[in-house]
Amino acid sequence: MNRKKDGGGEDMKAFLGKGAEFNGKLVLSGLVRIDGEFKGEVLGSGTLIIGEGAYIEADIAVDNILISGEIRGDLDIKQKVEISPTGKLSGNIKTSILEVKEGAIIDGACQMSNRDKIENSGSETGE
Repeated sequence: MNRKKDGGGEDMKAFLGKGAEFNGKLVLSGLVRIDGEFKGEVLGSGTLIIGEGAYIEADIAVDNILISGEIRGDLDIKQKVEISPTGKLSGNIKTSILEVKEGAIIDGACQMSNRDKIENSGSETGE
């Protein structure tokens, strides 16, 4: 079965459709899209797409995330967070790149840093 490509031409590995509910831990590798309801924890490498109308209650730690639905939880994203005009986030964000479109809602703190530079620069205090 061929999966539709989404998010930069990457093959979609999993899809939770509208009306579907899932509780638990999702470990992803590659592109995963959620349009339904998810509660639990999401982690792994790859891109997570939260579709318009989706509702997520989870702490999320992945490479990239595109948010068009609603998330309640903290995000620890290695590369990029993109929040569309329909996206809502109630939680804290830790990422390297943050793109927020007009109309998006964020209720939480944001910490941005270039992790590669921090990891490769060492201590600046001379310790």
